[in-house]
Amino acid sequence: MSSPKALPYQKLQFYVTTSYPCGYIKQNRAQSLIASPYHLVNTDIYSELINQGFRRSGKFTYRPHCENCSACIPVRLIADQFSPTRSQKRAYKKHQQLQASVIQLDFHPDHFQLYQAYQQVRHAEEAQAADDNQDEEEQYRQFLCQSNVNSLMVEFKDPQGAVKIVSVVDQLQDGISAVYTFYDTTDTTASYGTYAIMWLAEWTQQLRLPYLYLGYWIQQSVKMAYKERFNPQQKLIDGVWQPND
Repeated sequence: MSSPKALPYQKLQFYVTTSYPCGYIKQNRAQSLIASPYHLVNTDIYSELINQGFRRSGKFTYRPHCENCSACIPVRLIADQFSPTRSQKRAYKKHQQLQASVIQLDFHPDHFQLYQAYQQVRHAEEAQAADDNQDEEEQYRQFLCQSNVNSLMVEFKDPQGAVKIVSVVDQLQDGISAVYTFYDTTDTTASYGTYAIMWLAEWTQQLRLPYLYLGYWIQQSVKMAYKERFNPQQKLIDGVWQPND
């Protein structure tokens, strides 16, 4: 299958996967459009593809391509216009004691332990589907520790040195893409997810990049509802980035 939009400097091909159970709308089956070969997708090319609604998982670049569903809508925050709500401001102030460090993409045992605990709470069904700890570690490495683009990790530690949040991000030509964030779920009064996005938005501004890409928003998914709370943002609808009304 040829490219969804002609990018003449590429030698990429695009193919549609077979259907698989949708991870967001239980009764649905999903399909993805995959860019191949994956090793040709560098930062410049990926910057073009993410503007067409693609995302990255490990070394693979994909876009939802479901025959009878268009629920997955790419969203991005306009960084220099970000207007936090009162609750977001409180969350930011509450967690300002965390020390953020931007580090190279790599496997860290304490990150993996935090990821395991996060999955058990936030994504119990997916965590139970893992055959054993070795398989889960390999899946984690492939998902978050491998990349062909300019990817980094941001780790947030408390004053005692414990890792509380890890965000995997891609630095693109026109912004930062938040690939995946996981955090300590044992503190039920914390707002680590909100704080991480606010920190990334501020970092995007400091880098003088226009957008913070937040991935897909799905109206029917409770897990995705938080993304609409960050404004102003744009949604990719019918191939055009439009203001979120």
